[in-house]
Amino acid sequence: MLDLQRIRQEPDRVREAIRTKGLGDPELVDRVLALDAEHRRTLTELQETRHRQNTLARQIGQLMREGRRDEAQALIEENTRLKEHVKTLEARARELGEELEALLLEIPNIPHPSVPVGRGPEDNVVLHEEGCPPTFDFEPLPHWELAARHGLIDFERGAKVTGSGFPFYVGKGARLQRALIQFFLDLAVQQGGYTEIQPPLFVNADSARGTGQLPDKEDLMYVIERDGLYPIPTAEVPVTNYFRDEILEESQLPIKFCAYSPCFRREAGSYGRDVRGLNRLHQFDKVELVQFVHPDTSYDALEQLREDAERPLRLLGLPYRRVLMCTAETGFTQAKKYDLEVWSAGQQRWLEVSSISNFEDFQARRARVRFRPADGGRPRFVHTLNGSGLALPRVVAALLEHYQQADGSIVIPEVLRPYTGFDRIG
Repeated sequence: MLDLQRIRQEPDRVREAIRTKGLGDPELVDRVLALDAEHRRTLTELQETRHRQNTLARQIGQLMREGRRDEAQALIEENTRLKEHVKTLEARARELGEELEALLLEIPNIPHPSVPVGRGPEDNVVLHEEGCPPTFDFEPLPHWELAARHGLIDFERGAKVTGSGFPFYVGKGARLQRALIQFFLDLAVQQGGYTEIQPPLFVNADSARGTGQLPDKEDLMYVIERDGLYPIPTAEVPVTNYFRDEILEESQLPIKFCAYSPCFRREAGSYGRDVRGLNRLHQFDKVELVQFVHPDTSYDALEQLREDAERPLRLLGLPYRRVLMCTAETGFTQAKKYDLEVWSAGQQRWLEVSSISNFEDFQARRARVRFRPADGGRPRFVHTLNGSGLALPRVVAALLEHYQQADGSIVIPEVLRPYTGFDRIG
């Protein structure tokens, strides 16, 4: 969430953030400010009433010691009335505080000044393209046809056992998945300096709220109502909450974690060609990169994180592009976001395989993750960042399509062969 002081000082900027992101009603700012003013007035009255109580207590004691019981009794009666008023004020302050926090959870993060203002995908900015789309002397197949031809992925039986969007990976398809996961983790640890972490696959509501899944993305998550748990939509959620309610030492920063996990997403409203094959699944595998950094270095960290996410695409030889997302595409919690899109040779279009984001202190305030400055002073909120390094389904789709051969076989990139144990499919 945003710092309340920032909303007080920059209400117009917050209103503009709501407008340009297209998330919520700018009038929400006025409601927050009005509620904040009432909350502060109530706290001030509560403080003054308690101060009057303390004054009366001293006066009553003095009168009783002097034997002036009649005068003391009048003050005792006033003090009794004040006690009831304090209870009323405490209840009202608590109620206002809860209402205020609920409203603050509905206000999106403020985009960084470098984020282009836009209304949709057409306003995103392609910053960099790397690699050349392959040319074929035959008609390239989309990955779902290649997967069916080689028995790599069984979408139909997955739909029978669970539902659409829950495929089986079979034989070399399963080994390819496992190889990519290990490859991505090894790159993150050995070249990126990340510490590998294996997170829980379910989180509670406090964790979902800490990273901004609640109350913004309820419709995208599965929920286990009986236990109050949520299957994770990304490892970002448990890993970012690793330090929830903790104070770190400045010397510990930056902290860099990588984590593999299955991800579970309802993807409500998805339809059309975007859901064909591996394009959009309800369960998929992903390696996530998460960083906790000093506020002064978070935008340098964002660029390094982006490099960490691009590295495996370069090594796999897959053409990709880097896209700076506009305000409307940046998301509720992000201050700045890049997408990495890989070229799908069989579908002739770009597929997103990673989002790399700086949240500044937005998540850290919700999860209450702070650090103690080395030179003293009050604890400060860390900045959090994350990025997919990478999401597997569309990488697999692009890899199968990019490396298909005229004879129907699929060549495995050389860098991946030590992990797969084979150099060709088919």
